[in-house]
Amino acid sequence: MLTALILFVLTLALVIVQPFKLSIGWSASLGAVLALLLGLVSLQDVQTVWGLIWNATLTFIALIVISLLLDEAGFFKWAALHVSRWGQGSGKRLFVLMVVLGALVTCVFANDGAALILTPIMLEILFALGFRGKVALAFVMAVGFIADATSLPLIISNLTNIITADYFGIGFGEYARVMVPVNFAALLGSLGLLYWIYHKSIPARYDMAALSEPHTAIRSRGVFLSGWAVLLVLLVGYFTAERFHIPVSFITIAGAIWLWVVGGQSGHMSTRKILRNAPWHIVVFSLGMYLVVYGLKNQGLTAELSTLLEQMGGNLWTGTLGAGFLMALLSSLMNNLPTVLIGALSIDGAQVSETVKQGMVYANIVGSDLGPKITPIGSLATLLWMHVLALKGIQVTWGYYFKMGILLTLPVLLLTLTTLVLVLQGL
Repeated sequence: MLTALILFVLTLALVIVQPFKLSIGWSASLGAVLALLLGLVSLQDVQTVWGLIWNATLTFIALIVISLLLDEAGFFKWAALHVSRWGQGSGKRLFVLMVVLGALVTCVFANDGAALILTPIMLEILFALGFRGKVALAFVMAVGFIADATSLPLIISNLTNIITADYFGIGFGEYARVMVPVNFAALLGSLGLLYWIYHKSIPARYDMAALSEPHTAIRSRGVFLSGWAVLLVLLVGYFTAERFHIPVSFITIAGAIWLWVVGGQSGHMSTRKILRNAPWHIVVFSLGMYLVVYGLKNQGLTAELSTLLEQMGGNLWTGTLGAGFLMALLSSLMNNLPTVLIGALSIDGAQVSETVKQGMVYANIVGSDLGPKITPIGSLATLLWMHVLALKGIQVTWGYYFKMGILLTLPVLLLTLTTLVLVLQGL
């Protein structure tokens, strides 16, 4: 167990620090190779782990490709400019609308897409309006937090959702029926807290004349219009595919190929460059990191966690809240992607009633989606988000992030898990 823990910490440190510009894929691969050499995992485990993560990984890649194509076409800037005009010159209304836009983008394009694509676009608009310093910080903190806090509603909204749904055989419609109202509670709670914390930093008015016309943001009308059709087909396809047991990655890849072909024919973008810039290293990272985590499972960590979950699982309330806060804590300390797999394996092994187990399964998702916001290392998206902000001249220190993470995450987590229990009791 000690060897497996040391290897995990070493691998996670390499992934976060990335010494010698070592990509997260190579860092995780090094950990996986060491796990094999040390006998912590076997070649059979490689096949098992790939079977657990391939659907989530390929879905994520396809969603990012779709996001990059739409971003290149001006889709997200067009949406942000429209939202800015809907604010009608009121800074506080703009703040609320930007948070809602972040939640909508997260729902469809996953938390990473929302944090990494919407953030620079929003900063461009804020700078055009003359918003800098504390004002800009209020907006970027809000969008950065909401990207993870509201990544609950659909299976595709977060990698952790896909991994858990695949592991426990939860269908797209069944998942949405539970988590859409839960996500609504997370949105309201997050918005209320964010406004309470940052309302003094938000200017009363802004100059509408400083905003460009939304149509000027569109660089490829063909991809822009096709994007709407692809999103509609994807949504219908996800619900239809569930009936025929078709993996969500197949549907998402088909949508990415459709948009990529349209983009290539438009003549306004380099689709090959976009395809090269897709995060292919995530495939290697996922397999490598999860193999290291599987080594922890083989050495008994998940069995220990299963015992702890059994002690919490006396009823739906204690089981759901206990599992949710436990996974949130683990996510903040050891990153949410490893945590969600450890959580799934532990919950699967816990001897609790089916009702309590159902609560724990969904609580694992809530904890793994919200918990990373407590610390900067909780998710890779947060580290990349902080890097994007630094490039734009906005410094968010780890101390400030940790303070805000605690203040924002714990109340929203409690509200969200409470809503989850109430939803499950009403089913």
